Amino acid sequence: MALFFIKRPVFAWVLAIFITFAGALSIFSLPLEQYPDIAPPRISISANYNGASAETVNDSVVQVIEQRLKGLDNLMYMQSTSDSSGRARITLTFSPGIDIDIAQVQVQNMLQQAVPRLPESVQSQGVTVTKGGQDSLMTLVFTSDDPKVSKVDIGDYLSSNVNDVIARIDGVAEVELYGSPYAMRVWLDPNRLEQYQLMPSDVSAAINVQNNQVSAGQLGQLPSLAEQMLNVPIQARTKLQTVDQFENIILKSKPDGSVVTIKDVGRVVLGAESENVQTKINGQTGASVGIILADGANALDASDAIMQKIQALEPNFPLGMKTYVSQDSTPFVRASVNAVIKTLLEAIVLVVVVMYVFLQNWRATLIPTIAVPVVLMGTFGVLALFGYSINTLTMFALVLAIGLLVDDAIVVVENVERVMHEEGLDAKAATQKSMQEISSALIGVGMTLSAVFVPMAFFPGSTGVIYRQFAVTIIAAMAFSVLVALTLTPAMCATMLKAKAHSHHSYGLFGRFFIWFNRMFHNVSVRYQTIVQALLQRSKLMFAAFVSILALCAGLFWYLPSSFLPEEDQGSLSVNITLPAGATDVRVQRVVSEVSTYLEAQPEVELVHAITGLGGNQGSARLYARLKSWDERTGKDQSASALEQRVSRELKKRSDAKIFVSLPSTVRGLGSATGVSFVIKDMNGGGYEALVAAKDNSLR
Repeated sequence: MALFFIKRPVFAWVLAIFITFAGALSIFSLPLEQYPDIAPPRISISANYNGASAETVNDSVVQVIEQRLKGLDNLMYMQSTSDSSGRARITLTFSPGIDIDIAQVQVQNMLQQAVPRLPESVQSQGVTVTKGGQDSLMTLVFTSDDPKVSKVDIGDYLSSNVNDVIARIDGVAEVELYGSPYAMRVWLDPNRLEQYQLMPSDVSAAINVQNNQVSAGQLGQLPSLAEQMLNVPIQARTKLQTVDQFENIILKSKPDGSVVTIKDVGRVVLGAESENVQTKINGQTGASVGIILADGANALDASDAIMQKIQALEPNFPLGMKTYVSQDSTPFVRASVNAVIKTLLEAIVLVVVVMYVFLQNWRATLIPTIAVPVVLMGTFGVLALFGYSINTLTMFALVLAIGLLVDDAIVVVENVERVMHEEGLDAKAATQKSMQEISSALIGVGMTLSAVFVPMAFFPGSTGVIYRQFAVTIIAAMAFSVLVALTLTPAMCATMLKAKAHSHHSYGLFGRFFIWFNRMFHNVSVRYQTIVQALLQRSKLMFAAFVSILALCAGLFWYLPSSFLPEEDQGSLSVNITLPAGATDVRVQRVVSEVSTYLEAQPEVELVHAITGLGGNQGSARLYARLKSWDERTGKDQSASALEQRVSRELKKRSDAKIFVSLPSTVRGLGSATGVSFVIKDMNGGGYEALVAAKDNSLR
């Protein structure tokens, strides 16, 4: 094979150029992310039962749906939540590697059997099925400096003009509004209802009947009179829009012919649809939007598309609205991948410098240097072929492979130079003889190194996802390295190498440096050989030292802490606040104000975003603290981990609230925060109180 390309160097160059361009073009199609999809794929089912308690939602919605979700392929487990605001969410987790689209179709088919058994109000609002879990991609906060603009104004605009636009972006699974649009609120007087012998259900029924869109037909619709010359649709009264129209809804008629309207039994105001959830950023009131990424979608592409859409909408924002990003997982992804790319470039430069220092010939150095981009681009082509991505794992594999992939080319170049020097042959003849000697060795070394990583590509579960891309990247790099060493490298050796005159004049500008380097390298080699010979005479002592080193490594293996992936500074942290049961919004706002003030005073914090009333619970809140850029936090005590420990110690001093400070999860999809989460299951039917007591006992 090598002899074929030595005689046809142009063909070798064409093959190398084809590999390089194919790989370079594939780079633009490869997604960029921190890690591949490590978390198992998930399908989420959401439903709303307005006005129902958490227990009612669980009994009449969640259990009905769960009973019908049977026979789903590769389903690992399902988890459901119900809250006092009437929301229900069921998350189904499937085995890694399945087709998430097929799983979604199966879930929707099973769900159709449960929908007719759900309450009518739940059916009317619809039950949604999305690909994705509950991990937030980013959170956008909208505020206004105009004091006349209320949080409801902002929430209503987001609900009408922003939410649906973002939800249509590719890669977005769900958009949740942390705020409220406008709605007609009817406040009933129980005494007047009793006076007129009415029930709240009577008022609700009257509103549903009289606030309705009616199809009135057409004037002149076929069949019509022969003399009919005009055909027009009839406009009937549409849905009610003003407070006066709602106040005049008729509830009943009295014996004297008069009617009872809503304004006789209560009052109607235009206000927020729900006052449960409130949003503040750095103490300023507003509304926010939480965006959940779909399973299998690329976070960076989705984030870019979202920000581009927001920038396109901003010129049309009314009320002086401004946008803040309080939580975003993508800046850290970009920074980490860019850091690995920088390391890759540094490794390439370092390898070239080392090769030139040892080979001391720019022609001999240029040949392995040209092999580097060819192998790298070919490896990127393999990543695109397998549907992988550019992430920290694949880039780390390339960094590791840089030193390995130039070895084959260096072996070829050095052996050709040796044959030229010892036998006095020209470059072409020396290359032909050299390749006959080492071709089988190059293939054997490449297969041996690849065999080390092949088993990693078959690891199961989430660990397999991590190491599979790593292993395939290194194996592909080694395969292309051997291919280039058998094709392009010998072709370049036959045409580029010249016999080297061994004098300091042949070294060029670095002649004196190379003479000094060769002398020092020779001295170090002699000393090393002397030490090795002395150690070989003390074999028992060296064996004992070897066993001691193994024992020390084993001890360190058990002593050092273990983790799934290393903890990273992602530039943010979250604070969850829970007050005792029955706590009101006034109490939680007081605690949130104190915690926000403390966080804003920290020099590492850029902004603080607080959301209260999540899940309809007045006594709960969640705060997102976005930290300053990593360049502004260079001190060891300024990292996110150090800040988390400092904030935790300070906030735990409060006795009336449970405050939990956490860092974002290292891997998207494996929870919203670092640490361990567990679920307590009521196997004996002890009830809610017994379950809460068991939970409290387990935390002591």
